[in-house]
Amino acid sequence: MSYLDNLLFALILILGFGFFVSNVKKLIRNIKLGRDINRNDNPSERWKNMAMIALGQSKMVKRPIAGFLHIIVYVGFVIINLELLEIIIDGLFGTHRVFAFMGGFYDVLIASFEILALLVIVAVIAFWIRRNTIKLKRFISSDLKGWPKSDANYILYFEIVLMTLFLVMNAADFHLQNLNGGTAGYPIAGSFPVSQYVAVFFQEMATGSVILIERTAWWLHIIGILIFLNYLYFSKHLHILLAFPNTYFADLNAKGKFDNLESVTNEVKLMMDPSADPFAAPANPDAVPAKFGASDVTDLNWVQLLNAYTCTECGRCSSSCPATQTGKKLSPRKIMMDTRDRLEEVGKNIDANKGIFVDDGKALLNNYITPEELWACTSCNACVEECPVSISPLSIIMDMRRYLVMEQSAAPMSLNAMMTNIENNGAPWQYNQMDRLNWKDEN
Repeated sequence: MSYLDNLLFALILILGFGFFVSNVKKLIRNIKLGRDINRNDNPSERWKNMAMIALGQSKMVKRPIAGFLHIIVYVGFVIINLELLEIIIDGLFGTHRVFAFMGGFYDVLIASFEILALLVIVAVIAFWIRRNTIKLKRFISSDLKGWPKSDANYILYFEIVLMTLFLVMNAADFHLQNLNGGTAGYPIAGSFPVSQYVAVFFQEMATGSVILIERTAWWLHIIGILIFLNYLYFSKHLHILLAFPNTYFADLNAKGKFDNLESVTNEVKLMMDPSADPFAAPANPDAVPAKFGASDVTDLNWVQLLNAYTCTECGRCSSSCPATQTGKKLSPRKIMMDTRDRLEEVGKNIDANKGIFVDDGKALLNNYITPEELWACTSCNACVEECPVSISPLSIIMDMRRYLVMEQSAAPMSLNAMMTNIENNGAPWQYNQMDRLNWKDEN
């Protein structure tokens, strides 16, 4: 490789990783738009969650077929990309298979990479068939039309192309290694249990043509990896990075336990304090009163926004949701996708206005998520239980319900009637407290 090639490679590398870093900064900025919440308690339990769920894929295998295929793709893609380090060194310094000095260990590495690459291709084809031929119900629902459906397929095509380029590159290399004891620049190194069968197609080709194929596959493979790396920000595949922090910062409380609004708690404490002066001026008269619940993404906490970016759009939540299954408008997957879409819209607004959000007349509530969806939820926690990366659509639903009830008094009629009865009668039923025990006098 000439010095010009080295410089070109360095430039591509800088551009690729530079764009990725800028997108990561934007991602962190958007997540920090959420309210602060403390999730630093019990670090040992949090590390355990991350190891078991994000790294160990413990919740994925609850559905064995999808879980097994996902583990193949996950392990294969991560391990194969270890070779990226060798490619970067070779590209920057003009070497070729710089780690070949490892001898037998290097042979084992390359052989395992190839076997995993083949398994990844098989698994990805199976995923494509499940989505596009068998058309599993959770992959053909209305919330996956348009970009979400295309995005899922683009990712599968990306992975097939990257693995194929890897095998073609190795096949051409293997052929060149075995020409007269090794063509110049292609010393004998590595073991090729899969690509050796692809190399037979190069037997009748001129050496120069095979070198061209090997170099082209090499360049396309590294450029493809950089493109895919930067595509992550715009796709559901962002979960391969965010699953780790998302599982670490997940809620450790028992499912079904809801938090109390701090502003309400403070009001109750004030009412219960006999020494408190209810007519005293507030400590900060210019402070904006805290909003009850959430109507937009900035009212949610940062963990909920992290959840939105982590969503894999797999649909396990919606396929287990009783509201979704009985034909209600609610889809927990759509709740997360809508939250992410609105957050991205807010982020673009900030970018366009030099770091300041300019009111666009929109909100997560009504413009993206309707009250009908929110009130369809039974709060059963099935979506939380099913999510393979510990996302909680229910927490967003409950915060938006709080806003409807406490800020807009927009609860359903039956719920309003119950709350009125509790306020007036001390019970959810519409009769006087004095009449509660009348049933005991009935014959």
